[in-house]
Amino acid sequence: MAPSALAWPPVLNLLADGDWHSGVGLGDALGLSRAAIWKQVRALRTLGLTVVTERRRGYRLERPLDLLSAATIRSGLLPATRQVLEFLDVLVVTTSTNECLTLRPTPPPGRIWAAVAEYQTGGRGRRGRRWLSPPGHGVCLSISWCFEIAPRDLPALSLVAGVSVVSGLAELGVAGVQLKWPNDVMAGGGKVGGILVEVSGEPGGPLRVVIGIGLNVRPVPGIAAVLRDEGGDAPAVALDELLPTSRLERNALVAALLNALHASLRTFADAGCRDFVAAWRRYDYLAGRPVVVTRGSETLQGIARGIADDGALLVESEGRILPVMAGDVTLRSPV
Repeated sequence: MAPSALAWPPVLNLLADGDWHSGVGLGDALGLSRAAIWKQVRALRTLGLTVVTERRRGYRLERPLDLLSAATIRSGLLPATRQVLEFLDVLVVTTSTNECLTLRPTPPPGRIWAAVAEYQTGGRGRRGRRWLSPPGHGVCLSISWCFEIAPRDLPALSLVAGVSVVSGLAELGVAGVQLKWPNDVMAGGGKVGGILVEVSGEPGGPLRVVIGIGLNVRPVPGIAAVLRDEGGDAPAVALDELLPTSRLERNALVAALLNALHASLRTFADAGCRDFVAAWRRYDYLAGRPVVVTRGSETLQGIARGIADDGALLVESEGRILPVMAGDVTLRSPV
């Protein structure tokens, strides 16, 4: 079992098809009593899934789930990505995919180790905020990568990851995605996900980076209020809501993200962040909008004026353009 992997109700594998399953049939398939099946159904509900119960018919999920599969993900990889993906751990329940990879050794330079989970109990966003998604409704993906020599433009790595996410989504037909400095993914008037980058190692190299990506794929009633309570300033939006005539296949989404991240990390290591900064400016969610930047006990109010060549946020305040390298940014309501 991978580090931080946790138990998961086995009944979900049978209910994932969205069809009716009798309690007796489920019990026979799993070698459990009907009382034990009922306990597992209750556990699924605590994870945020809607299980419909009907006398004489049994149980079914309100909506079928496309569960993650390592073989299906690998089949969607480009040959170059498949060649360097040495390790792919598909977890059912874990505390955090980033944590799973940080507990492992550093991969060889140029190789990718990845972890993806159906459900995270301790997923983290910016400033330690929780990132929540019920099983089968989102993508919780992390990759571990080693730079043999620390890149000159390392502080811009989160911008590189953001451009990779937009690129991966575009491959699957998701348009109109924007990036909110430094690591939020926005679309459809709200937040579809976020990025968390963690770095460890020696300043001169080798340097390990773990990039975590959390995306809302299926709509979840009530999750917008949860995100606001956790400190967000925009409602949650699911990627499926941006594609009204179809559903994103989550295994295909994970493969597209891995392809985009691999290509971006190779380019970043060889050529720096210049091309990514130019791309990021096209997706800038904050440009020209009033913002509040919080840095510890200090706040800065002004108008976002894009990003500098090194990835810093530029804020116009009291007639001056000030670069911001770190901080929490929210939109400021008009007076």
